Amino acid sequence: MTEVTDLPSRLAELRSGREPYVMATVVRAQRPTSAKAGDRALVLSDGTIEGFVGGVCATDTVRAQSLRLLQQRRPGTLLRITPEADAPREEDGLIAVGQPCLSGGTLEIFLEAVLPPVLVRVHGDGPIARAFAEVGRAMGYQVESGAAPGAPIAADTAAVLVASHGVAEEPVLRAALAAGVPYVGLIASGRRGAAVLAGVDGGERVHVPAGLDIGARTPGEVAVSVYAEIVRLR
Repeated sequence: MTEVTDLPSRLAELRSGREPYVMATVVRAQRPTSAKAGDRALVLSDGTIEGFVGGVCATDTVRAQSLRLLQQRRPGTLLRITPEADAPREEDGLIAVGQPCLSGGTLEIFLEAVLPPVLVRVHGDGPIARAFAEVGRAMGYQVESGAAPGAPIAADTAAVLVASHGVAEEPVLRAALAAGVPYVGLIASGRRGAAVLAGVDGGERVHVPAGLDIGARTPGEVAVSVYAEIVRLR
């Protein structure tokens, strides 16, 4: 467990690195406890704890429940560590855990999971590609657009959308498939898409025509149909 001397800078660093974490904040401490209300700690995805929220029993429990929160992609919960609980008890918004090595006090710690926004890469610079960027950002996603076809793809990229209308489609599709991107979409008719994918190994994983069939016509409607398909699959 390490100290955090400059919390705002550390949080900015985690956000820029797209690292998930849990902010653990002591909201109530019933003595005897080594922690007090207002104590805080960051719990990283590898189990590292930066800050202070109590002794070893509290720390181990905070670590275990924080990692569980990240794994389940839940936004947050109140964790109660108390000698009054014999076994873990869970209800809406609350997890109560008994700790026999606790010195007799009770801690209530709010665990807030902070997950990086969904990362989407868009290839192309036409109206549909621009609509992909605009709609994705309106949804709170992190959208990368204008990247060169050979640019590396981040490991946690959720979707690659190819709307370049015949320009460098195959290399981008190959790179996305090789990187294991969960959703790869190609803006093309079924006939043209089949011709493009004929030379792409694993092309059966590419969604073409991309998007749900909602009768989309405008670039904005096409973007909505594709993001709807991504949301459904996620």
